[in-house]
Amino acid sequence: MITMKTILTTLVSALLICSNLSFAAGRSKPVVVDTAEIRQLAPTVLYTGISLSKNDIRIAAEIEGRLTAIVEVGTALKKGQAIATLDDVFLQQQREEELATVASEQASVALFKKQVRRYQALLKSNSVARDQLDQTQTSLQIAQSDMRAAQARLMQIEERIKRSKIIAPYDGVVTERTVQIGEWLKTGDTVVRFVDLNSNEIQVYIAAQMIDLIQINSQLEVLLNQQSSSAVVHSIVPASINSSRLFEVRLAPETAIAPGTLVRVRLPFAAARSVVSIHRDALVLRKGSTTVFKVNADNIAEQVVIEIGMGDGDYIEAIGDIAAGDAIVVRGGERLRAGTSVTSTAFKANK
Repeated sequence: MITMKTILTTLVSALLICSNLSFAAGRSKPVVVDTAEIRQLAPTVLYTGISLSKNDIRIAAEIEGRLTAIVEVGTALKKGQAIATLDDVFLQQQREEELATVASEQASVALFKKQVRRYQALLKSNSVARDQLDQTQTSLQIAQSDMRAAQARLMQIEERIKRSKIIAPYDGVVTERTVQIGEWLKTGDTVVRFVDLNSNEIQVYIAAQMIDLIQINSQLEVLLNQQSSSAVVHSIVPASINSSRLFEVRLAPETAIAPGTLVRVRLPFAAARSVVSIHRDALVLRKGSTTVFKVNADNIAEQVVIEIGMGDGDYIEAIGDIAAGDAIVVRGGERLRAGTSVTSTAFKANK
C-alpha cells in the first residue's frame, strides 16, 4: 500500500535529481583547444636504424716491442692519455749510443771549422798550400753530413720511444682489448678498439623509391624506447650497397645515443600533400570509433566522427567534418559529451 509519506519522499528525490542535472548542465567544463590547420603531410613508415660513433677505430702498435701496460676495457680516456705502453729499454740504449755519435760528430765539425779558419789565414801569407785548405773544407762538409745523419737517427729513435706509448687520439672509451700484458707486438698489431661516445650518428638503409623524398638537412623523427626525438639528414649515399637496392642515409641526432643502439626512423614513402590536420591528442577512441570534439561559436562541444589519414610527428590528417580554423579539443575531451558547454584555453605546445 502506497502511503502519503512514500509519495512525498519520491517527489523530493525527483526534485533533487532534477536540480543536480540542471546544475551540471549549466556548468562549463574547462578544456584546452588547438586549431585545425592545413599542413603539408606525407605518409610515413618506420625503418630500423643503428647509432654509430663517428670516431670508432682500432688502434694498432706503431713499433715492435713487449707490452708492459694496457688499460682495462671500459676505461674512459682524454685525448693524449696513454692507452698502452711497450718496453723501450733497447730504444733507450740506442738513444744513448746515438747521443754519443752526435757528440763525436759535433766535435769533428768543430775541429774542421777551426782548421779551415787557420788555413784560410795561412793561405793569405802563402804559408799553406791551397790544396790543403780544399781538403780540410771537404772534410768539414763530410763531418757536417755525418753529424746531420747522426742527429736524424737520434730523432728517429726518440720518435720510436715516443710511440712506445700508445696515446688516445681523442676523448673516448676502450670497448675492446685484443692483446695482453707480456705479449710481443709487431708493427700494425691491433691493441684496442677505441670509441668516441660523444660524437654519434644514425645509419639507416632505405628503399630505392624513397631516395628522392629525402633531402640533406631534412628533419626526421627518431623513436627509442617509446621516446621521440629528431635527427637531421647530413649525408645520402647515392648508390645502393648491393642487389637489395637499399641506399644508405646518415643522420645527426639531436640527443646522444649510445653506439650500437637500434632505433626506429620515421621516413616518408610518398610525396607530401596539403591536408586538414589536428593534434594527435585530440583523438577520442570509444567502442571502435575515432572521434574528436570541436568547439562551436557558442562554446558548445560537438562530437565528430573522423578517419585518420597520414601523420607527421604530433599532427595527423583528419578526414571528416573538420575544416581549417576549427577549434579542436586536445585536453579534456575524454570527459566531454556532445552538447557540453566548455571554457576554452589555447594549446601551448610547439607545432
